[in-house]
Amino acid sequence: MPVEWKHHIVSDPEILRGKPRLKGTRIPVGLVLGYLAAGKTADEIVAEFPDLTHEQIAACLDYARELAEFESLV
Repeated sequence: MPVEWKHHIVSDPEILRGKPRLKGTRIPVGLVLGYLAAGKTADEIVAEFPDLTHEQIAACLDYARELAEFESLV
């Protein structure tokens, strides 16, 4: 079942200068995506950040997918 990123990711200009982060944490989405891009598995990320869940990691991927689908006129 797909994960709806909007349930897990927030942005607040007062926290991390507004960078998208996982709700209830100070962990930026970019950090999780960087770990995934480096070849880390979701299990390895959760082992390093025990407060994270597999669902939150999936939400980061869904967020990136939606950004990649954004169309702009050039």
